Amino acid sequence: MIVNISSNGARMPHVGPLPYTTAKAAITAFGKALAEEFGPQGVRVNTVSPGAVRTAMWEAPDGYGAELAAALGVSHEQLLAGLPGRAGMTTGRLVEPAEVAALVTYLASPHAASVNGADLVIDGGAIKTV
Repeated sequence: MIVNISSNGARMPHVGPLPYTTAKAAITAFGKALAEEFGPQGVRVNTVSPGAVRTAMWEAPDGYGAELAAALGVSHEQLLAGLPGRAGMTTGRLVEPAEVAALVTYLASPHAASVNGADLVIDGGAIKTV
């Protein structure tokens, strides 16, 4: 069982730094290819694609969130408070790290024995496509 961690930025490359979103798109595609190749041998490969997660990337004073706030000319606190709404997160909040961990745990469990080649998005409803 392999669980790759990608990002919803793989589906929306305009919302993050170009190298980051490009790399995440590659991870998502790689997971699909591995699932196709090794699924018949019993190896399940899935991808989890979080949106904005309440981590140091967003919250640290020297992280991406602080850099983005400075580039936009707003305080770091203002950026974090407005991020869920601007990102279209219908939950109104950032994803919690424990929520991502729970999804990974599920995928690694026997309960997900028939899940293979999936890219599961956990982004508070930010992605609106089907």
